[in-house]
Amino acid sequence: MNSTSEDNLRQTIVEIGQRMYQRGYVAANDGNISVRLDEERILTTPTGTSKGFMNAAEMVVVDLNGQPISDGRPSTELPMHLFIYQERSDVQAVVHAHPTYATGFATAGLALDKCVLAEVIVTIGSIPLAEYGTPSTAELPETLRPYIHSCEAFLMANHGVVTVGKDLMDAYFKLERVEHYAQIVFISRALGGEKVLPKKAVEKLFDLREVYGAESLNPGCYACHDDCIGESCLNHDVKYEPAGPDYFGEVVEKVLAAVR
Repeated sequence: MNSTSEDNLRQTIVEIGQRMYQRGYVAANDGNISVRLDEERILTTPTGTSKGFMNAAEMVVVDLNGQPISDGRPSTELPMHLFIYQERSDVQAVVHAHPTYATGFATAGLALDKCVLAEVIVTIGSIPLAEYGTPSTAELPETLRPYIHSCEAFLMANHGVVTVGKDLMDAYFKLERVEHYAQIVFISRALGGEKVLPKKAVEKLFDLREVYGAESLNPGCYACHDDCIGESCLNHDVKYEPAGPDYFGEVVEKVLAAVR
């Protein structure tokens, strides 16, 4: 990647950080953003910095083991980002934040995994709830393992939201959509509860993904129940076998040593 492209990515991260801060998706020094520079390097936000007041020069370049290869200290949540990149070669960017409504669902132990809103079904699909894992440790990325190969956005219990994308703005706009969806569901429950779309309606929306320019990995609810759309949903029969935990624990220790 040439220097001009890297400069553009640095500036895009700054812009996304400002949007997150202005919209109240993060407070103080919360949140983190990263993007692939190439097959061997990741550009990430620094630790201990407000996302609303960053500058392009502060971004930190790390290798795929989390070791800094530029000045600065990377985000302490880097292990989660590295896990995602290692598991998903198609993911080019990761955004993590604590938007109020979506994080409210996460702290209440409630997923956003029903086929309810048409735009969400065709653009993101299911938004599962991952179990709680201690931030900045190997526990956190491991909670994403059951869903990482079939979802684009994740609620993290008692923590926040993480989204992935084909580029930085794609990952960020998914974050916006998750929070907007969470607000809609919250209001609908105050009015008596959201209505789940029937199977035939979901199938039609699933077929419209190309019209929307979307490439969501699944159409709606993560756990297929009696009225699911069947084998056309990648989550119909999840057989992903987790890798051993030892390797990633070693990566986490290296990352934490670099940011201490």
